[in-house]
Amino acid sequence: MTTETSRMLLAFEQQMRVINRDTLNPMIPSLSISDLEPMQRMVAEARGQYLKALLDIANQAGGKLPDDQQIKSLHQRRLRYDELVAAAKALEAAIQRGYLDVNENP
Repeated sequence: MTTETSRMLLAFEQQMRVINRDTLNPMIPSLSISDLEPMQRMVAEARGQYLKALLDIANQAGGKLPDDQQIKSLHQRRLRYDELVAAAKALEAAIQRGYLDVNENP
């Protein structure tokens, strides 16, 4: 990689940090660990519902394939879970990258 390319990538990364912080920080108030608990509980609940639905379907199917309605129900729960996990990871990344202020007090 050339020196010019390295400089460009470094400037790009710095610019991305500034733009993300300038955009995200005003939208979301300073976060504490207690602010994150409802989100974590929501993700855990979605995970639990998804896994429980799988086990319920397996028990009902008795070794046979699930029907279309069961798959639709499982799919809905997976979409909900996946979306919440993706959002939680995006929030975690924003915190790690310093885009959001954190509050030391719970």
